[in-house]
Formats: sequence, C-alpha cells, structure tokens
Amino acid sequence: MMGTTGLPLLRRARRRTPDGGAPLPDFGLPRPARRHAVAGVVLTVLATLLVLFALLAPDDLNSFSPAALVRVPVEGLIVAAFVLVLPPRARRVVAVLVGLGLGLLTLMKALDTGFYATLEKPFDPVYDWSFFSAGVDFLAGEIGDAGTYAVLAGAVVLAIAVVVFMVLAMLRLTRIAAGRRTGATRVVAVLGVIWIVCSLFGVEIAPGQPVAAQNAAALAYDDLRQVSTDLREQRPFGELAAEDAFRATPGDQLLNGLRGKNVVLTFVESYGRVALDDPEFAPKIGATLDAGTAQLRAAGIGAKSAFLSSSTFGGGSWLAHSTVESGMWIDNQQRYNNLLDSDRLTLGGAFQKAGWKTVWDVPAHTKDWPEGRRFYHPDAYYDFRNIGYQGPGFAYATMPDQYTFSMLQRNELAKSAQKPVMAEVDLVSSHAPWSPRPWLVDWNQVGDGSIFAPQPGAGEAPESVWKDPEKIREAYRDATDYSLKTLISFVQHYGDDNLVLVFLGDHQPPVVTPQGAVHDVPITIVAKDPKVLDRISGWGWTDGLHPAAQAPVWKMDSFRDRFLTAFAR
Repeated sequence: MMGTTGLPLLRRARRRTPDGGAPLPDFGLPRPARRHAVAGVVLTVLATLLVLFALLAPDDLNSFSPAALVRVPVEGLIVAAFVLVLPPRARRVVAVLVGLGLGLLTLMKALDTGFYATLEKPFDPVYDWSFFSAGVDFLAGEIGDAGTYAVLAGAVVLAIAVVVFMVLAMLRLTRIAAGRRTGATRVVAVLGVIWIVCSLFGVEIAPGQPVAAQNAAALAYDDLRQVSTDLREQRPFGELAAEDAFRATPGDQLLNGLRGKNVVLTFVESYGRVALDDPEFAPKIGATLDAGTAQLRAAGIGAKSAFLSSSTFGGGSWLAHSTVESGMWIDNQQRYNNLLDSDRLTLGGAFQKAGWKTVWDVPAHTKDWPEGRRFYHPDAYYDFRNIGYQGPGFAYATMPDQYTFSMLQRNELAKSAQKPVMAEVDLVSSHAPWSPRPWLVDWNQVGDGSIFAPQPGAGEAPESVWKDPEKIREAYRDATDYSLKTLISFVQHYGDDNLVLVFLGDHQPPVVTPQGAVHDVPITIVAKDPKVLDRISGWGWTDGLHPAAQAPVWKMDSFRDRFLTAFAR
C-alpha cells in the first residue's frame, strides 16, 4: 500500500505532454526551473559562440569558412587561465575589459571586411575615416537623407549592441568557469596541450586554417603597428613636396610643346584595367575602344595608350586625382590633407603659370570645397550648383557625362581663341551603382539637360540591380561603355587641331574587381595635331585608344613629370 508521500511523485511521473505523448523529463525540477535551466544552457552556448566568433573569424570574406570557427584560439586559453586564478571583483573587471576589447576587435574586423571587398585593403584606423563621409554622400544619393539617417542610426545601435553583448558574454563565461573551477581548469589544460602540439606540427583543420589559432592577437598587433606607422612619417611631408624639379621653372619654359592647345585632363570614374581584361567586360569595352580608334583615325585624329598604377583601389578618387596633379604618391587622407596645405606645383598650376586659363569641372561636388579651390586655385570652377544643369539625376551621378562635356565646350573651349584652356574634368556616369544610366543624344540638343528627363525612368533601379551580382557586373560594363562612347563622340564632334584630350581611370571599380587584382588603370592621349603624339613616341605606348596587354605600366605619381618633360620645349 502506497503512502501519502509517494502520491505527488506518482502524479508527476504520470504527467504527459499536451498531445498525450511521453511524460516530460523533469529531472525532479518544477517546470519554471526546467525552463530556466534550458535558457541558461542556451545563453551559455550563445555566449561561447559569440566569443569564439570574435576570436576566430577572419577579417576578409575570402578567408571565411566554417573550419575557421572550430579552431583553438590561444587568446581564449590565456584569458581563461588568467581569470580562473583571480578573485571575484578582479575577475569581473578583466571580463569587462576583455569583452570591450573583443567587441572593438569584432567591429574592426567588420570594417576590414567591407574595405577588403571594395577597396582591396584593410581599414586604416588613422587615415580611412574620410571614406565614411564619401559613403554617406553616396548613400544619401541612393535612398535620401531620411533613409541615410535611419541606416546610420541602425549601424550605431548595432555597433553598441556588439560591444555590450560581448561584455555580457564574457561576464557569463567567466562566472560559469569560476563556479566550476576544477572542470574548467582541466578543459583549459587539455586545450592548451592540444594547441601547443598542433602549433609545433603545423596541424591544419583545412588549408590555411591552423588548429592552433592566434589571428585575434595578430590582427590587433597589425592594427596597432599601422597606427604607429601612420602617426610618424619617416620624413615630413613638406620636405617631400619641396623636392620638385619643376617648382622654380619659369612659365615661358613650361609646356611650350602645347602652346595654343586646349588640354582636357579627364578622369573616368572606376575605369580600371579589369574593364579590358575581364572576359565579361572586355569584349564590349574593347570593341568600343577599337571602333573609336578607327573612327577617330578616319577623321585624322590619333591616340596613344598605356597604364598607370593607381594610388587607390575601389574608391577614394580624390587620392588618384591629386596623385596625377601633384606628381606625389597620395594614398591616404593624411597625405591628401598635407598636400592641400602645401604649395606643391600641380599640372593645372604649371599650365596656369605658362599662360593657360585653368578650369575645374567637377559635377559630383554639391558643397563648397574651399581647401581644394585654395590649393588648385583654378581660374574657373564648375560644380553641380553653377553648371546650369536642369535635367534629372542618375543615382549617384548628378548629370550625364555628355552634359558635362557639352557645358565645357559651350562655356570654355569655344571661347578660348584669346587664351587656351586647360581643364580637369571628373566624370561621374560610371560611378557605382551604375544604374540607371544615360544614353547619348544629339550634341546640338543637349541644351540645359532637360532632354535627359525620360532616361532615368527607362533604366533599372539600383536596389533591383544590386540584388543580383550578375546584374551589377553588367551595369558596370554598360556604364563604363557609355562614358567611353561619350568621350569618343565628343572628340569626333568637337575635335580640332587645338584639342588635346588626356583621359584615364582613377581606380579599379569596387565590388566587380577580384581581390588581389593590380591597381592599374588605362590612360590615353588623343590629339589631331601629329606633333603632339610625336613628342611621346619614345614612351612605348600603344597606338589607339585600346592599350595592349603588354603596354607600359607607370606609377601614377610619375605622370606629371614625364608629361611636363615631354612638352617642355
């Protein structure tokens, strides 16, 4: 006969699930306690995974694989061994500090991942903040100010959440380890032996993924070393800028080989070597360049082409522009800022000194640029606000390249009889997101740009294109093709004996250029007067608009001096 004390146990044993299945396992615990225990296990697993992700995840998507996350991080073993011997208060302090460090490390990895994917470089903690301003401007052009503010707010909240959750994860794991000190010590000891053995014998869980991991410490060290390097230039920038063979050259000894010519230096956004080498881009772009060469040749206009190795990759166009203009290697924001504070002679400055009217045509600029105007000091400056455009925008591009050239022709080149013009023109139609994009119209109908009104609506919205990697590649190809056709058409329509066009890419395009690619961009000089091209016949450049694969590759900062030397007398 069963006593009364056995009845509750019997009733609990007979409890079944709502669908009449087997009894719920309760381990002798009441239901709320069971739920609490399960939740605790889940939280511990999530905390462990979060910390392991911070320690083991690479900072480059190309290196990411599941194998990367199942290795043994030496940093985790060191921290675990350390906290196991600390008193409670010190343990909590260490947990918070390590959590903050891991949170910041995770954010740095996220930045590195984005920079590798677009700029083929890790994020530089000192110099690369300027890219965020450019990114915000780009985003505002795509989704408007309200959408941009929402995205930025979401990014800030997410960044704070990463750091907070990392701290909470470390507090939980150290508390659990301290509460099971004997078992935790054994685990750390076993994993420590495994790490040492695998490190000695170079054991890999997959190619390039050693079991004995130490990439978190290596990444932190690299970042600190980069910061140290950035903060101390080996030589003051002013000394480097002063080393200029043309600084003291009188104006009457500069550019005599171009006297009377209108010279247009044109940067084609994202026109990189990949456009000529990639099997998906090359057939269309190559055909356009080859056809353009034949068309110009039939009109008595020649060209020579080669490559420059850009100082930037995937973005930072201003770095490339200033490198070409100054003849100095400007590959980060600090050097750029230092350049703008200097009195370095630029290409535009050399032309101005020699008697040309200098013009800056920068349609992407929508705000004041006092530091740039002070440094380049052009005689005329056109940006989006005073260029007279009354047509629609095309995603990032404020106006089609054709309008940019049409305005330059009407306002400056056609009025250059008394004084020749040297113009820098920064084209934007081939800037990401590359859709919607314009098409060419009759030059005589360009007017104030109203004729372009129907064109954006006929194209595909950026958000639709950027959902499909193949569409992104097609959009880049077609946008670059449009910019090149615009250049060719402009020379056909307005080219005369006094026009010299120098056009080049600023950098390889983001997203569509494979990682590890060279930084090369094509460069071409176009002229109807054969004497112009005769002066560079010794450069070994390819005849025509399409540089051969074996065409010379110069560093971008060498172009200024070579150009000034070739046309000095």
